[in-house]
Amino acid sequence: MSTEAIADASFLIDWARYSGRDRLFNVFNVVWIPEPVLGELQSEHTLMWVARGMASGSMALFPELPNYREEALRLIEVSRRFPVRHLDYPEAYCIAAASDRGYVVLSENGAAYASQFLYARARVWRALEVLAKLIERGAIDRGEVHRYEEETKHKFPRRDLERLGI
Repeated sequence: MSTEAIADASFLIDWARYSGRDRLFNVFNVVWIPEPVLGELQSEHTLMWVARGMASGSMALFPELPNYREEALRLIEVSRRFPVRHLDYPEAYCIAAASDRGYVVLSENGAAYASQFLYARARVWRALEVLAKLIERGAIDRGEVHRYEEETKHKFPRRDLERLGI
């Protein structure tokens, strides 16, 4: 069974800093990069990793389609009804496409992560959920989570680490 994801800029920027970044493709056969997200990427390091991923077929460009644009705008409006940070367009676009196509959204954006519990159908994974899946599959050990934190300077909430048994 093919497993696909769609990633926003926050996830790609952090994950590209991780020395084990290509392990992402042990979890997902294809990671889609929407056009609105590609426009947000500024770092040469991140862009080079995405370009290599696209060249190898592990990543692919996801076009901006009118039906997902409309759904993304609707999701932005819905997000304003909740007392959490509101969605931005690129994250909303990822959620709209993922909801329709069954992809996992990869995001470090708090509003995107909260959306799955409040109003969106798409599953949203942070790097922590990806790392947990890699641990579950035996591809990495628990110490790799701490390496990820050190290399990316992204600290996971202790309660989330404890919940996942890390």
